[in-house]
Amino acid sequence: MLELTDLLIPFWWWYVLAICFGVVIGSFLNVYIYRFHTGKSLAGHSHCLSCGRTLKWYELFPLISYLALRFRCRTCGCRIPARYFLVEALTGILFALTVTLTTNLSEVLLWWFILSVLVVITVYDLYHLIIPDELTIALTFAAASLIMLENWGRGWSEVFDLLLSHTIAALLGSAFFLALWLYSKGKWLGFGDVKLAVPLGLLVGPSAVFSFVVLSFWVGAAISLGIMAGYWLYNRGKKHLHLSGRRLTMKSAVPFAPFLIVSCLIIIFTHFNALSLFSF
Repeated sequence: MLELTDLLIPFWWWYVLAICFGVVIGSFLNVYIYRFHTGKSLAGHSHCLSCGRTLKWYELFPLISYLALRFRCRTCGCRIPARYFLVEALTGILFALTVTLTTNLSEVLLWWFILSVLVVITVYDLYHLIIPDELTIALTFAAASLIMLENWGRGWSEVFDLLLSHTIAALLGSAFFLALWLYSKGKWLGFGDVKLAVPLGLLVGPSAVFSFVVLSFWVGAAISLGIMAGYWLYNRGKKHLHLSGRRLTMKSAVPFAPFLIVSCLIIIFTHFNALSLFSF
């Protein structure tokens, strides 16, 4: 298999290339998220969401155009959602971080696909409070493929055993969320979150599923407290706090998928182990 280190360019260039490629893919993901399940073709021209004007080629440079236009449409002056900039920047950063995980080109490309799906799921759930099944299925197959690809040199029986152990651990993690879903009758989290826990459990592996479950609640608690603090501060100023275009109140539903995904990414890139915090 081709290794990045086999190519005759300085290794640090791969971080630069990964960021550049990531922001370009992030720009495509923005289009995909906006047009997903709308019946609109991905081949259509990009346009301003307010005035409908077709954007010129020089208005489509990832990150740069957003900053150059000062966050507003050049024609009507309406504000361009910050989501477009954040998705491009986040995708670029995640793609660069992938190079710290592996130098195998095939694995890097598969990781980039996985991370792209995770970005789409995160944003889509924030805006629509739903996780499309097709994205969860694609993520599951990609995670299983990654496990097999990472262990390609081993015998088929060993690869099968590894895939089986990852699957069992992922299902156990998902079963915990299923129990919460059943107990709360869907009030604490959605069934889409239960299904999403399966591919995320495959990605973190058997040794980290417990940490994944625990960390998801810690991340959720931290973000929820931040939202509550923001709500309190905005309420004092007689303003309204919004999340992805929705007005927030203390009773607003907060999507759980981003918590799951953030905790998964923390474990993948830092190898966080919750059990180590309790060892003396």
